[in-house]
Amino acid sequence: MCILMMHEKRFLHTMTFLQEVVDILMAYIVESFDRETKVIDFHYPNELLQMNNWELQDEPATLDDILISCRATLKYAIKTAHPRYFNQLSTGLDMVGLAADWLTSTANTNMFTYEVAPVFVLLEYVTLKKMREIIGWPDGRGDGIFSPGGAISNMYAMLLARFKMFPEVKEKGMSSVPRLVAFTSEHSHFSIKKGAAALGIGTESVICIKADESGKLVPADLERRILEAKQKGFVPFFVSATAGTTVYGAFDPLIAISDICKKYNIWMHVDGAWGGSLLMSRRHRWKLDGVERANSVTWNPHKMMSVPLQCSALLVREEGLMQNCNQMHACYLFQQDKHYDLSYDTGDKALQCGRHVDIFKLWLMWRAKGTIGFEAQIDKCLELSEYLYNKIKDREGYEMVFDGKPQHTNVCFWYLPPGIRYMEDKEERKKHLHKVAPVIKARMMEYGTTMVSYQPQGDKVNFFRMVISNPAATFEDIDFLIEEIERLGQDL
Repeated sequence: MCILMMHEKRFLHTMTFLQEVVDILMAYIVESFDRETKVIDFHYPNELLQMNNWELQDEPATLDDILISCRATLKYAIKTAHPRYFNQLSTGLDMVGLAADWLTSTANTNMFTYEVAPVFVLLEYVTLKKMREIIGWPDGRGDGIFSPGGAISNMYAMLLARFKMFPEVKEKGMSSVPRLVAFTSEHSHFSIKKGAAALGIGTESVICIKADESGKLVPADLERRILEAKQKGFVPFFVSATAGTTVYGAFDPLIAISDICKKYNIWMHVDGAWGGSLLMSRRHRWKLDGVERANSVTWNPHKMMSVPLQCSALLVREEGLMQNCNQMHACYLFQQDKHYDLSYDTGDKALQCGRHVDIFKLWLMWRAKGTIGFEAQIDKCLELSEYLYNKIKDREGYEMVFDGKPQHTNVCFWYLPPGIRYMEDKEERKKHLHKVAPVIKARMMEYGTTMVSYQPQGDKVNFFRMVISNPAATFEDIDFLIEEIERLGQDL
């Protein structure tokens, strides 16, 4: 009886603890959407290390201590749901997606077999098929998988392209194949080179193709470089086109690229990690015309669709290729005499064994919003970016990085403080301008008012790259950003 009472007491104590954690989370959510709160309570790393005891101990902490740690962690976290957080491509916080994430963690299972994740495996099957239909592949046929981010999805695509051309590489390695070369835009994501390094192809085997002034790959240069590679005895096996580049938000001309890939029998991949979600919009999907001709597509719903991190899909046009490329027939997981349809044991086509359940967040949000809800959300973000562009393109103190309306929600610009607007020495002006964005960004973080990214690009000095993917952002938040940049930079 005493033992039973002890168990009941511990259970009640645990439930009280969980309720208090939920209360902490709910308070944080409310704060995150409050424009009067800071986006960030910034401290330098050495300060933050000294302000709290983050070290791990031999003895267990009390549940009260654990609650203190939870509060401290959120106190210094970046409020990525804040309507004035524009720093990354993944922003915002969807309540249905959050609920789905909680449920996923509560279920705490693995995606490798139907027997341990029956509903989640079926939802992945249904959702990937729907995404392939939206791409434009007949009846949604093909394959796909959810992976730990767009970089891994892109690497999967490169892996499949290599296996498709040289299946013997799976067993015999790179020594069994000729020198392979891949092609991608000079504005493409670094993950293409990183994937080549990881797969033993090598970064020097990734040939970067010229982009035009707006950041789009130049097809003529692609064909020229393919011919050059072939003349040197190399084997072109992979072209990665980008639908929504990280900095400019540019969409490569997919139809022209697909014509070239078909002509030279090269795998065409579309990295739509950032721009793929525009396929959900009838107003904007034309920017991805030709995507249906790709062999594979990366699409990250955790960006423009605001699905909680992480949620990245690789879609593949050829069914069965992933399985043949990656399967290892581990008999302790993928027994061939199970009593159900083994095609739902998807784990052997993945590089991972343990695979997190990323599908439920996307599926539940899709149920809650419908396709038209996602469409409205995406259209609104693009409308906000056009609003920003129209406000600053002719405003004193601003210069656009490239001419023309933004292709995505990326708006790239320089802010020129009064002190350097009329400098006649171009090199001196450039030198001073390079320092402006970093200083303004540092001040933003110290005040905690907003966050927006900056970077150089090629021969262009540091400029602001504004991106909008947060459904909570409004026209007033765009106005605030402009005013805040001017306030923080007027004395530079």
